[in-house]
Amino acid sequence: MASFKSSKGANTPKGKLPQGLPSRQQVLDFISNSAEPAGKREIAKAFGLKGQEKIQLKALLRDMADEGLIDGNRTAFHRMGGVPKVTVLRVVDIDEGEAVAVPDNWQPDDATPPPRVRLIERVRGQKPRGSAAVKKGDRVLARTEETATGWIAFPIKVLPAMADQVMGVVEIDGSGKGWLAPVDKRERHAAPIADLGGAEAGQLVLAEPAGRSPRAGVKVTAILGDPLAPKAFSLIAIQKHGIPNVFSGEVLEEAQLSAKLPLSEERREDLRHLPIVAIDPSDARDHDDAIWAEPDGAGGFRALIAIADVSFYVRPGSALDREARKRGNSVYFPDRVVPMLPEVLSADVCSLRAGEDRAAMACHLAFDATGKVTSWRFTRAIVRISEVIAYEEAQRRIDEGEAADNLTHLWAAWRALEEARKAREPLDLDLPERRVVLDEQGKITQIALRERLDAHRVVEDFMIAANVAAAKALESKVAPVVYRIHETPNREKLVALKDYLATFDRKLALGQVITPSIFNRFIKDIADESEKALIMEAVLRSQTQAYYGPRNAGHFGLALGSYAHFTSPIRRYADLLVHRALVDAFHLEQPAPRDDLPPSSGLSDRDRADLGRVSEAISAAERRAMEAERETIDRYVAAWLASRVGEVFDTRVSGVQKFGLFATIIGLGGDGLVPISTLGDERFSYDEKAQVLVGDSSGTRYAMGDILRLRLAEANPLTGALKFEPEDSHAIEPRGRRPLPLKPRGKHLVGKRGRPGNIRHQGKRR
Repeated sequence: MASFKSSKGANTPKGKLPQGLPSRQQVLDFISNSAEPAGKREIAKAFGLKGQEKIQLKALLRDMADEGLIDGNRTAFHRMGGVPKVTVLRVVDIDEGEAVAVPDNWQPDDATPPPRVRLIERVRGQKPRGSAAVKKGDRVLARTEETATGWIAFPIKVLPAMADQVMGVVEIDGSGKGWLAPVDKRERHAAPIADLGGAEAGQLVLAEPAGRSPRAGVKVTAILGDPLAPKAFSLIAIQKHGIPNVFSGEVLEEAQLSAKLPLSEERREDLRHLPIVAIDPSDARDHDDAIWAEPDGAGGFRALIAIADVSFYVRPGSALDREARKRGNSVYFPDRVVPMLPEVLSADVCSLRAGEDRAAMACHLAFDATGKVTSWRFTRAIVRISEVIAYEEAQRRIDEGEAADNLTHLWAAWRALEEARKAREPLDLDLPERRVVLDEQGKITQIALRERLDAHRVVEDFMIAANVAAAKALESKVAPVVYRIHETPNREKLVALKDYLATFDRKLALGQVITPSIFNRFIKDIADESEKALIMEAVLRSQTQAYYGPRNAGHFGLALGSYAHFTSPIRRYADLLVHRALVDAFHLEQPAPRDDLPPSSGLSDRDRADLGRVSEAISAAERRAMEAERETIDRYVAAWLASRVGEVFDTRVSGVQKFGLFATIIGLGGDGLVPISTLGDERFSYDEKAQVLVGDSSGTRYAMGDILRLRLAEANPLTGALKFEPEDSHAIEPRGRRPLPLKPRGKHLVGKRGRPGNIRHQGKRR
């Protein structure tokens, strides 16, 4: 385009531009070819706009600014490269903790690839640093700048996600038109399919918008196959949440090379003579930890917690390390595991298998008869696990008196640790956890509640002791720590819990210091099991979400002042960072077995400088995994119940809304909707504060915790959604609880989706 003359003296191609209100692209072309910044006045003059057209131009420019096509002053587009000074970027990669993005609305011809932009965070008083608070796929409004080394951008805010791709099942109506039925239970409407892309009815597919208008429908981009096939439910969650599940060739090659590293005895403590055991689920494929204990002859115990030495094999800055950081953690589904590390490491070389020499990070503890830890030390070691035992088998041996000395000593030592735990009074919520059992073909054989054994508590308490020791050991050296943080509930949640407990004639005094023991006393004093379960759910929902961070704020749920995850480096990146910090702090470095390896297995300088941002990223990855795992369990439960539609179940009301109730099958789980239309012919009023439905004529009340007999009307395995209806055609009557006074309960803490999996009683996510 020819240069132009503006009112400030530049050249203008008057007479060559189309006159009238310009399109977005015409505005961008005009500004990008401007010798100087061009504003509303210059654009209006160039396109000959007058009167109402100027008002329309103002609205157009405002929309373009909101979309990130131009900056807030409607003036400053970069002249070269087509990248606005303020624009929307889409994150396409996380490279060594640094986010790399491209312009979200890149429009040059296909032969011109979009520029790659590094996201940089400015911190007052510090040099700009790389930003990895965002994740792949995020859209970020940012201010861009071209430098000698390429484009950089300074984030302004992360924008709400745009669903570039949606997942659903193809349906064909009577006229032959295709529709995409969503697999997300929050989406209630099917979308018209403009382009089937070869997909057939009943197939699970990925699709993207076919145009800017929703009326344009969607076009199929990938055919995933049978939505009810084995492993399809976890595939849905993996795709929906963008969980990385394929290792690149570079990562796999590096993993193979790392797996061949020689296990030198140099600077490693030889612990192969100890009868250390790993106690794990019967179907566990990787074994991070193993334990041993014996009496010290003075009433106390010596103990060892051996943890896989992943830091020896996964060096900072390597391709393996970058991939592990991107994943953040392993994700566990009933039908598969998406590992943080390739299987040659996670299920083989790093896994503490029985009878094989393995590299370990050893936590040596000494504690007295009350469980008080009197000393600790950390070493790198070689171990040879004597046996891998399932929880159930270990418990059987103890119960039936068949345990060898190593198990007997472990249980005796645990009794001391148990005393220390009781004195601490951590939050004690014994809530059921669903377990999906599959056969070899991937078909469901059972949905059951996971049994809680002393064997689980034994392992959990040893792991907690090691995690505390790791945090305190690093603090003693003033070394960096990635803490596991669980903050005290905030006042808003406590007020809501107080109001809720008042409906049970129970008081929560907010003037006192809130400790876990306060909640424990509430629960202990409740005799009615139905009421106890309800209050435990409410207490759990009053808790804050645990996260990782470099600034210690304690662990409220465990009643601990310092806590770090140390015991699962195969499946959690946070633990790997703690291992590296211990290597540095206690001078446990070993010579690199090969010249081509990064020399250090400790923390990198970059990690030391930016633990906060790394912690945010792995906390987000953990939340992503939890949601994906929970949704997959819901789908399996719905699939299990699909053959039982029409059966009547005892359920407990888990949520109340103006459009109906949410109920959970007692002893099985699975949340479903009871539409208000099924509750009877009378009109029901919804009390939003109390979250109850009240019949206007009968006064019948439906509230959280009510036990109802309901018939399963629908079970959708693709979405995990259930729908219930009354057992008969009459209005259902609440039973199993005393009537409650009709008064506001405050903000209820238990919603329709079940409890968050943040604080698990088996120690996996504490």
